Amino acid sequence: MDQLSLFDSDNFSAAPLSAPLADRLRPQDLTEYIGQKHLLAPGKPLRQMLERDLISSMIFWGPPGVGKTTLARIIANRTRSRFINFSAVTSGIKEIKEIMKQAEENRAYGIRTLVFVDEIHRFNKAQQDAFLPYVEKGSIILIGATTENPSFEINAALLSRLKVFVLKALDTAELTELLRHALHSKKGFGNSVIHIEEDMLSAMAAASDGDARSALNTLEMTILNGEIQSDGSITVTREILEQCLGKKSLLYDKNGEEHYNLISALHKSMRNSDPDAAVYWLARMLEAGEDPLYIARRLIRFASEDIGLADSQALQIAVAAYQACHFNGMPECSVNLTHAVVYLSLAPRSNALYTAYEEAKADALSMLAEPVPLVIRNAPTALMSELRYGEGYVYAHDTKEKIARMTCLPESLKDKRYYRPTGEGEEAVFKERLDQSRHFRLGE
Repeated sequence: MDQLSLFDSDNFSAAPLSAPLADRLRPQDLTEYIGQKHLLAPGKPLRQMLERDLISSMIFWGPPGVGKTTLARIIANRTRSRFINFSAVTSGIKEIKEIMKQAEENRAYGIRTLVFVDEIHRFNKAQQDAFLPYVEKGSIILIGATTENPSFEINAALLSRLKVFVLKALDTAELTELLRHALHSKKGFGNSVIHIEEDMLSAMAAASDGDARSALNTLEMTILNGEIQSDGSITVTREILEQCLGKKSLLYDKNGEEHYNLISALHKSMRNSDPDAAVYWLARMLEAGEDPLYIARRLIRFASEDIGLADSQALQIAVAAYQACHFNGMPECSVNLTHAVVYLSLAPRSNALYTAYEEAKADALSMLAEPVPLVIRNAPTALMSELRYGEGYVYAHDTKEKIARMTCLPESLKDKRYYRPTGEGEEAVFKERLDQSRHFRLGE
């Protein structure tokens, strides 16, 4: 249990140079804090609460290494509160009651106490309930940090008294900015001359999966293992980076040509029913640090564009893969994506849905004023009925065939055919149904 008072002169001072890089670079105020702009940018909710000194008890929910503890310390510093770092792993009800007693005494002297509980989801119901009366009375400001969904892990009574803020994983650009800062800051490596290529910083950031601590640890390891030159400077080579990452560093710019070349290779390999090539290109992207959710979104598109109704299960599997990526993250979700990629590669093919929409889109853009046929217009008013809105409409469910003989396209397009199903896979069944429907509607 780490207890600090902001009225002690050495609180929140920088960590010694012998400390790990992540500790030395821990931001002291919001000007140094990177990420969470959706909460901390000017005008955003948490920023306004801080500026108005209206801090209340809250939960920070987010993945590891996104700055939950740091943000709690900044809040304590800004609001001049006594900061108590409380671990849910090592503390029990006895320790909670001792801290609450101190908080009550502090409150009598006008001193606020901010209790930060890391991994609050690890507390059992009794331990969580021990905080409840003190949160209700305002004896403490409770800030809990959790990587788990608070709705399932925090008691309803306590959760109802806490504001939940969702902290997001840092993106590659934010992590790269952090690594640059570490190179130039006097608290980092600013007193040394470090030679490292920009794309290697991006690779470290991408490999960190949104975790700032992991990114800084990687940078520190590569520099400590760097090649010391005759002038005292340090050079970080790609070989050193690969060794520190524990894998081959497949560097490429996510916004550049190689990014699009690889996703194209994946897409076209699946289209050509080549799962071996498809899995290879998938691995190339994932191991280079590509966002698995980006790949999953492309698989969802592929399932409808290239497979469609030939196998409707393909779309369900692609969506399930996206959800699995969201739940698992890397590296666990790599096998979920492989599952989807192999299935999509071997599923029957049909681009009938894609061509149907593209042709309909072309007509829609060139014929923007085509009126809706009167027969399928709604007639909620007497005037609309007088204008023959809905006249002749037949409710399909009232017919034996469940199909009404009427034209739903504009008159100028009544003979148009957009959806032309193939005979591949399950689409052969839809083709037969469509043929029957068209023949009946046309009275053939």
